[in-house]
Amino acid sequence: MNYDRYLNASVAAVPPSGIRRFFDMASTMKGTISLGVGEPDFITPYHIRDAAINSLLNGETQYTANRGMLSLRKAVSRYLEERFAVSYDPEREIVITVGASEAIDTVIRAIASPGDEILVPEPSYVSYSPSVIFAGGTPVPIVTTAETDFRLTADALRAVITPRTKALILPYPNNPTGAIMERADLEQIAAVIREKEILVISDEIYGELTYGGRTHTAFGSLPGMMPYTVTINCFSKSFAMTGWRVGYACGPSEIIDVVNKIHQYAILCAPRQGQAAALEALYAGFANGFEDVARMRESYDRRRRLMVQGFRDMGLECFEPLGAFYVFPSIRSTGLTSEEFCQRLLRDKQIACVPGTAFAPCGEGHIRCSYATALDKLNIALDRMAQFIRGL
Repeated sequence: MNYDRYLNASVAAVPPSGIRRFFDMASTMKGTISLGVGEPDFITPYHIRDAAINSLLNGETQYTANRGMLSLRKAVSRYLEERFAVSYDPEREIVITVGASEAIDTVIRAIASPGDEILVPEPSYVSYSPSVIFAGGTPVPIVTTAETDFRLTADALRAVITPRTKALILPYPNNPTGAIMERADLEQIAAVIREKEILVISDEIYGELTYGGRTHTAFGSLPGMMPYTVTINCFSKSFAMTGWRVGYACGPSEIIDVVNKIHQYAILCAPRQGQAAALEALYAGFANGFEDVARMRESYDRRRRLMVQGFRDMGLECFEPLGAFYVFPSIRSTGLTSEEFCQRLLRDKQIACVPGTAFAPCGEGHIRCSYATALDKLNIALDRMAQFIRGL
């Protein structure tokens, strides 16, 4: 039976995730070290796990409010204000979602109508453009390069805005490049946003993970930007809680009301035990100065410096990432495409990386390596990769 006529052609045409493809290939090969999936190797701290266990033991197995537990929304509001200087009303301007992935999807669906253009800096996370397509909108890429430290510039933004432009996705600190936006960079973007009056979907899930003395500036904290900004965040990366699936979207109540409507019909609410764990993560952080986050960030920083130097020692050009936990070296000097490089590296040396093209066509000539894995494995991976480069 031919099912093509039953399927949504636009959705069916979207390719599967290039990240998962290499992860699935690596999982079938013994002895493989995977630098592919962006997942912390840290176990969720015990006190957070214990909070979820206690929630179960106390019989807390019912639905929560659609927007999430009010206590969690209040804690999120406090966290964002204390850490990033943005203030959201926990009752009207925050909704707890199933990870940041659902937050991104529902926010885009809440604002995108057929024909609307959503601007996407690239290379960037694999779900942005598909989510725009699924919502009936049109993703418009804005290419960034190592020459500008993979940052979005005001000139590049202005050049792609049309009367159909509805919003800009602002994905910094960036996956896959590790690029960040300094406050001065964001102020130039904010000037264009004010002039053109478009929305900003600011994905800040790596906001706690910046290095080299840099600190993250929340886009909504800039003067006059709160009315234009929807902030996306989650507990997955900074708190080592990927499997708990708890994120949130914050923004003007008029937008969050519609986001919650989609969330209400599609999901109903985020898992209760995940919310209990997230609440403990924040309460403990308020009490101890977020020492768990600081400990993980310090470890990532050591790995970051090891990876950058390792690639440079191999003779590869390597942009220095100052955020997230990815490195995005250039492999153009090898004469291989990104796809060829990753396939041969996996086959010959059992090291799994992701081709830069998984994150946009402009990612060609690069590979993404996650350094969210143990130092001993990173050292082995670098040694095998150096052997592979020499063999070429």
